Amino acid sequence: MQQKAEHNPARERYAALVKRVTPKSKLGLGCLRSFWVGGSICVLGQALSDVGARWLNLSSADASAFASITLVFLTAFLTGIGVFDKIARYAGAGTVVPITGFANAMVSPAMEFKPEGWVLGTGARMFTIAGPVLVYGVSASVVVGILYYFFRW
Repeated sequence: MQQKAEHNPARERYAALVKRVTPKSKLGLGCLRSFWVGGSICVLGQALSDVGARWLNLSSADASAFASITLVFLTAFLTGIGVFDKIARYAGAGTVVPITGFANAMVSPAMEFKPEGWVLGTGARMFTIAGPVLVYGVSASVVVGILYYFFRW
């Protein structure tokens, strides 16, 4: 059998206070912002790839690399001057499109520890978040390369 909850005025006042001061969820607006900003980043990447292929006469692989390099540079630059963080606050997860999120993850710690100097601050802290990703990526590519070398058909 279930017991009836006792009447507790302090608990009721607390519940009313929580309800009054808790901000309303803006999930729908957050999803919309994330969608259009993330989509815009992807459209920019595709446009850069198309520019590389059509106007710069790059191969498909080179045009994709051109787009990736440009997106990484733009993200790092915008992070460095403090603009990307404002975009990320506005768009939320929309800026975590893998390549821009990676570039931001590289530059943000470096900017935070800049006062400690170029080597011990910026250089050392640049890889605190992205370092494990780089180590895993390089290690995996070496293993795949060795396996390919020995088991190629």
